[in-house]
Amino acid sequence: MNALFLITARGGSKGIPGKNMRPFMGKPLLYYSIDTARELAPDADICLSSDADDIIQAAEAYGLAVPFKRPDALATDQAGSYEVILHAVNFYRQQGIHYNIVVLLQPTSPFRTAKHVREAMALYSADLDMVVSVTESALNPYYNLFEENASGFLHRSKESSFTRRQDCPAVYAYNGAVYVINVASLQQRSLNQFSHVRKYVMSTADSMDLDTPLEWQFAEFVAKERVNKNRL
Repeated sequence: MNALFLITARGGSKGIPGKNMRPFMGKPLLYYSIDTARELAPDADICLSSDADDIIQAAEAYGLAVPFKRPDALATDQAGSYEVILHAVNFYRQQGIHYNIVVLLQPTSPFRTAKHVREAMALYSADLDMVVSVTESALNPYYNLFEENASGFLHRSKESSFTRRQDCPAVYAYNGAVYVINVASLQQRSLNQFSHVRKYVMSTADSMDLDTPLEWQFAEFVAKERVNKNRL
């Protein structure tokens, strides 16, 4: 597979201001994704897409050449991942470099490892639109997820007669850690229009995605506990 490893790190963050540059267990959060990508590919196949000068400078200080600065139009709250990914793919196409797949690594998943990415990539085949990392959700539309009807009353999102959650069909949530994307599919339709998507299941602990201060605090607690356990 001819893969581009794409790290997307926008400067603006409302939940945790400056989170991509914020130290997590002693190093900027951004560096975890760079380290993971470097276990899988040479720097020439690793692309940081960012609109922020401080993030670009930090990556370059870490030895990673940054090929472009993301256009402001792709750095707003309204800009979607699809446009950002397509921009990176088209940049390389203009240089005569054609990738078959994009492996998207978002910096907010510090517990994602190269092993996770390799396993997700091993599930990929050219007839798929995407392989995406997920975690099994404790919230289940057959059991404890409800919607409000026209009369204002709650009803289960999926009608069922299940009385125990463990008897319900498993449901999964995207965890934001790994996306292995077919470039041919990407050039035809957006991510939310993909129909041939295969899951790669990660544990709840490894699936932590840092978007709020509370999530950050809990992730640091888990990381410290892992360090202490490894010292025993």
